[in-house]
Formats: sequence, C-alpha cells, structure tokens
Amino acid sequence: MAAGGALTDVPGIRVGHFTDSRRPTGCTAILFDGAYAAGVDYNGSAPGESQVVMLQPVSPVDRIHALYLTGGGIFAIPAYAGVLRFLEERKVGFDWGTPDLRIPIVVTAVIDDLAVGNPRIRPDAEAAYKACGAAATGTIAEGNVGAGAGATVGKMHRARGFGGMKGGLGTASIKLGDVVIGALAVVNAAGDILDWKTGTTVAGARRPDGTMADSVEVMRAALTEKRPGPALEDNALRSTTLAVVATNVAQTKTALTKLAMMANCGAARAIRPYHTTGDGDQLFAISTGALTRPDIALTVLGSLAADVIAEAIVRGVRAAESVEGWPGLR
Repeated sequence: MAAGGALTDVPGIRVGHFTDSRRPTGCTAILFDGAYAAGVDYNGSAPGESQVVMLQPVSPVDRIHALYLTGGGIFAIPAYAGVLRFLEERKVGFDWGTPDLRIPIVVTAVIDDLAVGNPRIRPDAEAAYKACGAAATGTIAEGNVGAGAGATVGKMHRARGFGGMKGGLGTASIKLGDVVIGALAVVNAAGDILDWKTGTTVAGARRPDGTMADSVEVMRAALTEKRPGPALEDNALRSTTLAVVATNVAQTKTALTKLAMMANCGAARAIRPYHTTGDGDQLFAISTGALTRPDIALTVLGSLAADVIAEAIVRGVRAAESVEGWPGLR
C-alpha cells in the first residue's frame, strides 16, 4: 500500500468533509471532474440510501457526478440537496434538453450515528454544501471527520457488558505503474475490526477491564447458556459500513458491479461479523476511465481492490479518537 495513500490518488476525484462541532456527526462529499461509471454491491439488510438503485446494471444511467456519504441516519438523506445545489451552480450534470438546465446524479448513503450525542443534530443541506466547498485533491483527513465523525464499532454485546469502540473514516491507495486504485471507508460496523494482514482484532467489543473480546466467540458461548442472557443488539438501521473503491482503469458499469463485489470481500476480512441482519453495508466502485488497459483482467483489479478496502477500514479505526462512551485507538 502507498504510505499515506488516499482515494484522491486516483486523478479526477476530490473529497471534502464537514464535521459538526456540536456533536460527533458529519458528512463527506466525493466529487468527480467528469461523469464517471459506477457500480455497487449493497448486501446490507437495511441500507439507507438515495439513487443507489440506479447503479444496478439494469438501469440505463451508467455514470454519476458525485457520491455523498453522511451521518445522521435516514433523517439526513435529504441533505444531499446541498450537493445538488453546489453542482447545479457550477452547471455540472447531464443535459436535460432545456436551456441552462443540467441534472447532476448524486448517489447518497448514510450511517446511523444517532446514539452518539444529541440525535437531533444531523447534517443538513448546508453541511453538505460546505463539504462540497471543502472538496480537494491530496491528503484526506481520517478518523473522527466527515461521515465517520460519529461512527462506532463492536456494539453487538453491550447488554452483556461488552462496550464498543469508536469507528471512523479511513482511506488508502495502491499504485502499480500507471494503474491507481484508491479506497475510502466509513466504519460503523456492528462487529469487530481486524488487522486484515494478521487477523488480530484491533477494535470492537471490549470487556469491562478494557481488554478486547471476540464478538463471534461471545455469540458462540451464549448458545450453550442454560439460561438465555440479554439479547443480541443488532437492530436494523443501527450499523453500516460505507466504502468506495475507485480506479483510473476504464471499466463498464457491469464490470464495476463485479469489482464492487470482489472489493467487498476485503471488507469481510477486516470486519467480523460482517453483513449482519442489522447492517446497511454498501460498497461503491468508480472508474474515471482515464486509462484504457484491456490487458488488465477484472479479477486482478478486484483482488487488489479488496486489499485496499481492507486497509482503509483498519486505518479508519486506527485514526479514531475517543468520544464519551466510545474509546478510540488514537
């Protein structure tokens, strides 16, 4: 992996955050220099989103202008109006056939961070507009920023006395010759986060003495209890990991759908358990189309993308700082 790598290492992509100082929440705008091909793998049981359905291969819309990731749960979905306003002002979008009117396609996905701080404070359209205004190439801030500001992990067994930890936003990239693959992840998982290279748990469920527990082992032990203990906390809409992988290698929408599926295997290496019944996980794949390399098999890109996604997830929790009730690794 490139040291200090980021999603913005893929030319043509800009990222901006808005972080609300009143409580841990915020949003992240990912803007494109053009209309880029996009695909998605959303295997989560309860995804919060807007326009994601258009990324399915059956939709004739095969390019988008921006991705908007936000905290605030379903209440914050309408905030993407701020991204629409920002792009419309700059005449970004598809020609609608009406003078001076262009239609920007902004795919939106949310995490639920309403359990951290005042749940009535959520990103709104003005926050989204500010995130767009902050969008730039170069280094991307990680940890308690943007859509990752209120993210948490390892929260399935709190009723049994196992506290969770702070999640966050992470990014990573790999450069091999003229090929670039970048990733960004908002880590708000129900399960634990593992160092994908060693299998060691780095963040997640914690025992009262502060040592790490294994969420799956806790479930395993619960099955043999003579008297059932407290119920598992895995309610719908509460946990979601949002991830984006991008490459400069030209790919079709259908190919990017497969790329997203392969990249999601990287998330499964870093999150355990993953795709629970309460998760709304979504993984987006983007191609800027700048590099035409028909000699590069999609399997190669997907295999590398899985590694970059896994790295971004681990970086997100390693950069996370503690907030009240949720200790962070940083």
